[in-house]
Amino acid sequence: MSRRYGRHPGSLRPALPAVTLSPPTASAPFDLPPGGVALVGAGPGDPGLLTLHAVRALEAAEVVLYDRLVGPGVLALAHPDAVLVEVGKSAGRHSMAQEDIHALMLEHAGAGRRVVRLKGGDPFVFGRGFEEVQALAKASIPTTVIPGVTSAVSVPAGIGIPVTQRGMVHGFTVVSGHLPPGHEK
Repeated sequence: MSRRYGRHPGSLRPALPAVTLSPPTASAPFDLPPGGVALVGAGPGDPGLLTLHAVRALEAAEVVLYDRLVGPGVLALAHPDAVLVEVGKSAGRHSMAQEDIHALMLEHAGAGRRVVRLKGGDPFVFGRGFEEVQALAKASIPTTVIPGVTSAVSVPAGIGIPVTQRGMVHGFTVVSGHLPPGHEK
């Protein structure tokens, strides 16, 4: 089943140009079409924590545009003939501007290649994933978002610390440690 995102009365979802995002399901396995882009969450770095859909997307990819935080174990799962391009950022160091990443996705998808945009953690948790979906939607590029395990829950869980606990902790908040340049404090 596909979900149609766009302007919906009463929706809290940010408005997107009309685009169909087709999340894979058990009844409809993942398929990355030629000219399509999958925004894939790589999780916290352990290849064993990738989703099956993430692995299938990497195996199908002809081009993988990956973040600096994605480790070699995850990249090793990409198709052996895939072109791997680091497009990552770190505080104060950007190997590529966001607009250039958009242009690369559009260039490769426009040439009919299967593209994976591999992002550390989850694409929509401090990952500019939504900006990338918007750029792809404006160009009518078929887009799939494959969530990743965010470190906000995986790191504490990995060392035995629950982020919620009945009777003790009823919720948790994820906040960024910094603001973008020009953003009011």
